[in-house]
Amino acid sequence: MNPEESTLSSLKARGKSGAAIVSIIIYLGAAALFGLVVLLAIFLLRSPCSSAKVSQAYADLKSMQAALDIYKLEGGSYPTTAQGLKALIEKPSSEPVPAKWQQMMKIEPLDPWKTPYVYRFPGSKDPTRPELISKGPDGVEGNEDDIDLDD
Repeated sequence: MNPEESTLSSLKARGKSGAAIVSIIIYLGAAALFGLVVLLAIFLLRSPCSSAKVSQAYADLKSMQAALDIYKLEGGSYPTTAQGLKALIEKPSSEPVPAKWQQMMKIEPLDPWKTPYVYRFPGSKDPTRPELISKGPDGVEGNEDDIDLDD
């Protein structure tokens, strides 16, 4: 084989491997683009506003639970269902009146969908703990979009 043929076959071999690399790069680019489209579709289908509101509802519930725990430590028991979360705003006049009371909130809280939180004591799941619920986006209690700390 003369040196010209050797160089020509070497260039052809490099051309084939270069074409293979270009095809791999195109394939990876297409796969990345497809993945990006899928992620974008998932992101757009999930409502970021809704997700933020759910997070806010959980934060509110934790905050109210902490206030209720302090209320119990100071006053001796949790407010009754009838006294409700209003007992964190003004001292209850109905029994059980807390032995020591302090204002824990300025106004009765609304969930992110502008609906009052549901308060029950004793709770239906654990009678020794209060139950706090957000009715969720639909504002109807008792279905799958309700939010509580047991979720």
